[in-house]
Amino acid sequence: MTKVLIASDHAGFELKKFLVQALTTAGYQTYDLGPFNYNEDDDYPLFVKTTVAKFFTDPTNTTGILICRNGVGVCAIANKYKGVRCALSWNPVHAESAKNDDNANFLALGADYLDPAQAYAICQRFLQTSFSASARHIRRLVQYANLGSTYDNSGHL
Repeated sequence: MTKVLIASDHAGFELKKFLVQALTTAGYQTYDLGPFNYNEDDDYPLFVKTTVAKFFTDPTNTTGILICRNGVGVCAIANKYKGVRCALSWNPVHAESAKNDDNANFLALGADYLDPAQAYAICQRFLQTSFSASARHIRRLVQYANLGSTYDNSGHL
């Protein structure tokens, strides 16, 4: 069974509540990692950090879903963590491609740009898709994993 770790900030709070309920009803082992109360002053980096930390305690058959106003903030923060491949998706076909081609293990959603039914369809497609494990996709993931994390102004990473 796939474990789904889901978190948001205040802008994604209502969509997160909907998705926790819908994904649990669909049979996923769903963990709501906050926020648990609406607070317009909360900060998404803290919820992303908590979700990533929980993910790495048992990454097998585990996926993270992160929600903020436009999805960019949570996606950028999640991708700062080595081993996280977070995709900001806006439709089911894109979510499928992110998992199939890039082995994305986190999904970012923009609450202001998706209604609950659209967000649920994106999550369903993402969760039902497997990584293709084709040679070219594996080769690219290895290259990605071996990239440096700093740029030294000499043209070298």
